[in-house]
Amino acid sequence: MGRGPRTDVPGPFLCAMHTDPVVDHIVDWLRQYLATSRQAGFVVGVSGGIDSAVVSALCARTGAPTLCLEMPIHQAVAQVDRAQEHIAALMRDHAQVSMRTVDLTPVFESFKAALGPGMDQQATELALANTRSRLRMTTLYYHAGLERALVCGTGNKVEDFGVGFFTKYGDGGVDLSPIADLNKTEVYALGRTLGVSESILRAAPTDGLFGDDRSDADQIGATYPELEWAMDLRAAEGSTEGLSGRQREVLAIYDRRHAANKHKMVPIPVCIIPKELKQA
Repeated sequence: MGRGPRTDVPGPFLCAMHTDPVVDHIVDWLRQYLATSRQAGFVVGVSGGIDSAVVSALCARTGAPTLCLEMPIHQAVAQVDRAQEHIAALMRDHAQVSMRTVDLTPVFESFKAALGPGMDQQATELALANTRSRLRMTTLYYHAGLERALVCGTGNKVEDFGVGFFTKYGDGGVDLSPIADLNKTEVYALGRTLGVSESILRAAPTDGLFGDDRSDADQIGATYPELEWAMDLRAAEGSTEGLSGRQREVLAIYDRRHAANKHKMVPIPVCIIPKELKQA
């Protein structure tokens, strides 16, 4: 969808994208990638949020075997209920969709006990949150190995290439990313077209990694529509003259997070050894 940078800080999730051709394009892309990979199907971690709901629905539409994994770790009941409701609906509509629940709470608690307490409480809390994501990645790849399947990523464009709001080698560890070129508002638009439940569409976006009700906006300090505005402005090299106080605040949040998480968005640095140094 072509567009220039917005001059306001947007609020609600509104999107004028033509969703039907986008859905068809992604489903065809998934089918082609699967055929080339010579794997049998897809594995998707379903959390009860919009991104994983959309990705699992897209995978289901390919007609290929799609395993939806629910992997609670001290998860809020509402998140679990939304995930199970969504997967049950997919299974009713698509015979090749299946579900498994792996309760990772005991694993997480055992691992946390083995690590011991950290000196800095805030740093420890964040490290443990990322550990949850990495335990889920390991679980996804275990089941992908059993099923000869591809692990399908659920990151959107703002998370993956804007503010880097994902865990390196956690939810960032995937085989392919079908919605990583879509902003969050566009993902919501696809969700409506795909028939995702109202409970998921209305739920505040959250990574669910802290065992409480904090949303993504609580953690980041800005909503996804605001971050999309900032991302568009930077991509277009738009002027910052005349911005409101909130606009400048959002832009600063975006710039700070983009810079801090740049290491997640670029290839791993490799130290290249000059040939003359290796010659005996």
